[in-house]
Amino acid sequence: MPPVEPTIARVILDTPLPQLDRLLDYRIPAGMEGVVPGVRVSVPLRTANRMTQGFVVELATQQEHPGPLSDLEAVVSSAEVLRPEVWRLVRAVADRAAGSAIDVLRLAIPKRQVRVEKAWLAARAAGRAEPPPLEREAPVVPGYATGEVDALLAGGRAALEVDPGVERAGEVWVGRWALALAALAARTVTRGASAILVAPDHRDIRQLEAALGELLPADRIVRFDAGQPDADRYRGMLRAMGEEPVVVLGGRSAVYAPASRLGLLAVWNDGDPLLAEPLTPYVHARDAALIRQEQQGGALVFAGHTRTTEVERLAELGWLSRLAPERPRRARVVSTANAAGAPDDAHARIPGIAWREAAAAVATGPVLVQVARPGYSPGLRCAECGTAARCRRCGGPLRQQRAGGAPSCLWCGVEETHWRCTECGSSRLTRVGAGSTRTAEELGRAFPGARVVVADGERRVLEVDERPALVVATRGAEPVAAGGYRAVLLLDGERMVARETLRIAEDCLRWWSDAAALAADGAPVMLVGVGGRLATALSTGNVGAFARAELADRRALGFPPAARVATLEGLPDAVAAARRALPPEAAVLAERVADGRARAIIRFDYAHGAEVARAVRGEIVRQAATRRKPIPGAARPGRAPLPLRARFDDPEPFDEL
Repeated sequence: MPPVEPTIARVILDTPLPQLDRLLDYRIPAGMEGVVPGVRVSVPLRTANRMTQGFVVELATQQEHPGPLSDLEAVVSSAEVLRPEVWRLVRAVADRAAGSAIDVLRLAIPKRQVRVEKAWLAARAAGRAEPPPLEREAPVVPGYATGEVDALLAGGRAALEVDPGVERAGEVWVGRWALALAALAARTVTRGASAILVAPDHRDIRQLEAALGELLPADRIVRFDAGQPDADRYRGMLRAMGEEPVVVLGGRSAVYAPASRLGLLAVWNDGDPLLAEPLTPYVHARDAALIRQEQQGGALVFAGHTRTTEVERLAELGWLSRLAPERPRRARVVSTANAAGAPDDAHARIPGIAWREAAAAVATGPVLVQVARPGYSPGLRCAECGTAARCRRCGGPLRQQRAGGAPSCLWCGVEETHWRCTECGSSRLTRVGAGSTRTAEELGRAFPGARVVVADGERRVLEVDERPALVVATRGAEPVAAGGYRAVLLLDGERMVARETLRIAEDCLRWWSDAAALAADGAPVMLVGVGGRLATALSTGNVGAFARAELADRRALGFPPAARVATLEGLPDAVAAARRALPPEAAVLAERVADGRARAIIRFDYAHGAEVARAVRGEIVRQAATRRKPIPGAARPGRAPLPLRARFDDPEPFDEL
């Protein structure tokens, strides 16, 4: 008996409506060709009397909807851009965060680029879309035992410790971490599987790309990054869909790149906030990577100069192993809070010992000076009463971008040329602290004739040569120096740790460790003004012990990642209804009602996460479906916000403790 041809297409619609976040059945008209899973289609919305697009997820011979079905309108493109492994990941990620699958799909599938897609389809039809077979020996991962590496690539999961320092990759100097991850990825590809490397920003991606270029041909390296032009990003997604193994590298959205045979998924520096998705459903790349590895198998690696409490929790549970270099290197760190010096060094921004190290090092090569803030003066106060200067328009803090310049608002950017203190009426301002510009100016006077380079958000510097220079950089903007920095000065430590957030200790250790890793082997790293557990962790390199201590403190308080949290926000009655729908295992930590909007913070164990997410999602769908429709002919003020919104694993309640 011949097989029955499918007549039903199940489609996920490209719509923000929560009540339509499910597969809908459409009838395939007789004679319509090219309806296969993964293609874009155009379908009618019966209730709205309009057309919308979606993706075919699966085909069936029997409908699930009991009523009459609408016909598919058209096949928009024959490219099967929604791969099965991507759909499974997207659905699971959305369900975990009580979100819509289409919101995650927008991260995985860029906006269609017709010209790029047509060229790819033509090349595939001509047999030119796939790269030639790769005939190379599997590279050795420098610094790690081959047996441990092979065990990891056989499907293991590891928290990977990496060596500090920089080395040359072709014409580019890169961190040793990039060489290690590139070798892991290349070793995976030579074994016939694809690899995905996820990194926070363009600086990290550039280093990975340079390191991979020494190990693999260019047609095996695929960029899939939100920072690319739309055409390049779409082209990268299409290239990753092929059968031949490739290495996909990019930012947080790269975790959703297509790869049917996934052999390695590695996330670099998962503590960096750039890996947290700022759009709904706000899923961190680390969580998406965990779900994908469970679904597809392959190796999973979280690598960094430090270890987050989330990764340490998984390691303590035995879900992740700890993999370290055979002979680990360690930066030579000195904390000036513990170093002997002159009495007047106690309150100096750059103590004498740091001055001497910088003066000796700048004669031989570049010296890195890390500061907390960009601009000239990151803070301003009233010179009479000491009240912090705030913007009259939005209330944001005022700062001074350059010497002699007018104060401007950090939030809205508007210059405040006629500021007066709200407490005493004075118009006199005094500076608080020194940003990158002012620090560079002061160092230029202290070291006449020395080259001074500023790298911050306004001045993008990716690398510096080996000539003597003072490089003043804000945290995260440090360029890579040829041969490594001859000395590293970590300033403003007291100001950094003074911020009262849950993750501030983790963040500071990560900022300082990443900067220290740019030093040449044996070069001094001076941590100014900070002692205690943070300084000990940085100087000894024992980041595991620090992460364990942090995690123990979180467990005692019941804070993430020892438990999960979610924020419910919306109309007061909507939030109250969502609270009533929660299972009894979810506890309400705090609730607030202001200006007609309510907000509740709930806490629950990981074991109850799926149950809590289903309850919250069900309430979101119910309330969205029962919203009152606008009166025909009445003025529409715009799209009204949803009555209820949810954000799982929300860090905001702990940003200001």
